Amino acid sequence: MAAKWKYRYQMYKHLQTSMQALFAEARQTGAKLRITPEMHGKLGLTGAISACHGSLRREVAKAIDDAAYTPVSSAALDEGIREVVKDVYGDEYDAALVSTCEAGLMISFDVLCMPPQMGRGDTYRGRYIAFYERFMHHPGAYGRPYPPKYKEYLAEQGETSGEYGIQGKRAPNLDTLVVRMAGADYSAHGIKYHPTPKLNHVDGQETVQRVEETAALHAGSVVGLASLGYDTPGYGYGDKATDGTPVIQKGLAELAARLDIPYIVDNAWGAPFIGADIRKLGADVMMYSMDKVTGSPTCGLMIGKEEPMVQIRRAVGIHGARYGSLSSHGKAAYVGMDPGKEALLGALTALRILRDNPTIAQNSHNQLYELVLDEFKKLPDVLREGWSFYKSPNSLAVEMDYNDTWRDGRFGIPIFTVEDMYAGTNLIQYGLSQMGLMPTITFDGNIWVSNGLGNVDEDGNLLEGPTRLALRGLFSMVELVSRYAGLLG
Repeated sequence: MAAKWKYRYQMYKHLQTSMQALFAEARQTGAKLRITPEMHGKLGLTGAISACHGSLRREVAKAIDDAAYTPVSSAALDEGIREVVKDVYGDEYDAALVSTCEAGLMISFDVLCMPPQMGRGDTYRGRYIAFYERFMHHPGAYGRPYPPKYKEYLAEQGETSGEYGIQGKRAPNLDTLVVRMAGADYSAHGIKYHPTPKLNHVDGQETVQRVEETAALHAGSVVGLASLGYDTPGYGYGDKATDGTPVIQKGLAELAARLDIPYIVDNAWGAPFIGADIRKLGADVMMYSMDKVTGSPTCGLMIGKEEPMVQIRRAVGIHGARYGSLSSHGKAAYVGMDPGKEALLGALTALRILRDNPTIAQNSHNQLYELVLDEFKKLPDVLREGWSFYKSPNSLAVEMDYNDTWRDGRFGIPIFTVEDMYAGTNLIQYGLSQMGLMPTITFDGNIWVSNGLGNVDEDGNLLEGPTRLALRGLFSMVELVSRYAGLLG
């Protein structure tokens, strides 16, 4: 692609001044694609974002409806979830359902990493290690950033600033040791110009070595390790061990075991049982957003080794009554993160489907991948150079990474940051909204699409027509933004 600009920021400045004209053209494009007003807000590229949850599976909705007017013990539903998890992973693993995946993260860091608040003397500080990676504002935001140069990197990655935003999640007396992934590119991009993790060339083994060096440097204060649970190159997890597990995740688990500290994994956009296998990863506890992939109501699932899960279940108030029992549903520190009866019923039903009949979701995922490749061919030739595609069995998503369109000093397809997403200046994402489509994750030179919002039936089967329409909208938006950036004649 020919460069029209001398510096990156000049391209993004031009895009900023062209926003209204671009959005007007996006609306016209949506009309040409026959995205009617009746479709607006009902069709999207994923049902896996917190701002717009996917649809319930028919069986899940029926289970909730059937029990709506029937008294059901929450403790019994808890035990049902535990049983399904143990059926798949074995008796040495346990589970707990909470209100959201983020609630699971907060509980995990508070229970497993936050220094104790009771006892004589001053409270010590603990430090856990997390990556400078995509979505760092989730697993990496529960401590004060170290070194201090990272303290502003998460400042605006939320709808509310200050104590009510990302900073308000921080656990007392806990720091986050930030480690850069080896082979990553953190150059600045976007209208909200900001360093951007571009991770498709991350070296897994060298990254693990950096974590080991950091742990050694802070020996005596390291209390945990954290990462995402994803499996795609665009998130930095492209290097795989012989069993298909990302090298980084295996390496962190081995280090955590040597240091006798927990390894906490945020796998929000993951499918239990058919995605990342906690036994292969070696994680101590892993979190899921059940409403993202499984067709469940909004809730978070925590799966982990029994030893840490005992403490987590105690903190949630579901481990057992004081007089001695194996389960309960009472009051404790995090009772405010109780998911409720409907979520428990829905999650239990969804987990049973994933255990007994995962093929519908997997088949729809395979079909989506083929449609993505087919619709991608319609982009102009000059825009198709430098893309990579990955079909994620963990997230039942298709990753499209275009960071290499910027390779060798060339100007590539505009990259928008997570800061752009919160500022309303991610032109691909918000352009899709102007078309009438619900957008998906489109920042850091990386696009994820998955099923679940208007493109599958009540049983989870893919509907080709709506899926193609949503994909055509996406690639039309990529082409439109690229033209405004001066990459097309």
